[in-house]
Amino acid sequence: MDWRTKQNQLQGRASNNAGWLEHMNCAVSYLEENLCDADVEQAAQIVGCSGYHFQRIFSFLAGMSLAQYLRRRRLTMAAFALQEGRPVLEVALESGYESPEAFARAFKNLHGVAPSGAKEQGVSLKAWPRISFQIARRGEIELDYHIEKKEALTFFGAHTWISTENANPNTAIPAFWRQCRGDGTMDRIRKMADLPENTPLHVATYHCTDAGYDYLIGTHWNRTDSPEEYALLAVPAADWAIFPTAGLSMEEAQREIALLWSRIFTEWFPTSGYELAQAPELELHFRLEDELYQNEIWIPVRRM
Repeated sequence: MDWRTKQNQLQGRASNNAGWLEHMNCAVSYLEENLCDADVEQAAQIVGCSGYHFQRIFSFLAGMSLAQYLRRRRLTMAAFALQEGRPVLEVALESGYESPEAFARAFKNLHGVAPSGAKEQGVSLKAWPRISFQIARRGEIELDYHIEKKEALTFFGAHTWISTENANPNTAIPAFWRQCRGDGTMDRIRKMADLPENTPLHVATYHCTDAGYDYLIGTHWNRTDSPEEYALLAVPAADWAIFPTAGLSMEEAQREIALLWSRIFTEWFPTSGYELAQAPELELHFRLEDELYQNEIWIPVRRM
């Protein structure tokens, strides 16, 4: 059954978790039929959301970016084609690469061998199977949130680009925090903002694409001048879905915030009637008494 037939069958189905996952799997069918020239907006239309929202949802469900998935699937199919004896140039072009050299680099990065070596008997290759989203039993733990309209505000701080290639955020973000803590950046930001020593700083992620995003560690900027040497980020007025955590130890808070990000995109969004709006996403950190910390994730949203 192709994705168009499946989509027609899904029209009008209630937007519960099961129906939503079926639409996601329908979008995967479209992607699989168009590995080299898939249109993100077409895939998003199948699900009923924006392309930006679809890519974020996909990355949280799949554990990899959409671009990574498509590239791995193209190169998996390319390996099968080469083992059938197809010419390298022909397979390279069919896989969406403009030159054999670019194809060879990508192929070796994934499989560890050159395309010509894929034809040899007994060679070890990697196969990334087609993804399928399954229904999981979730919701046993409530997810606290509220929707609130906020006026425009401004953040400032140190920023870096976080690539989503090869699960890079898992190492790049902690490394950036260590760098900012170790070189005195966080202390200087607090001093410029007139904050007490050891006040937790906040996070803003913005310019999100399938390749990565800008990541800022900082806090509010309430002055009219510009902070020297640091990035200034204007956050527009928006409707926000705000998800708080309870007071936790530092270690517990770090684990909880990572889990909360995943739950927002895989449990809350599918049945909320909202989708992502084009604005930075915020992660606010607060110190309570007795070395406990509270977090809030602010997601800009709009009605679908």
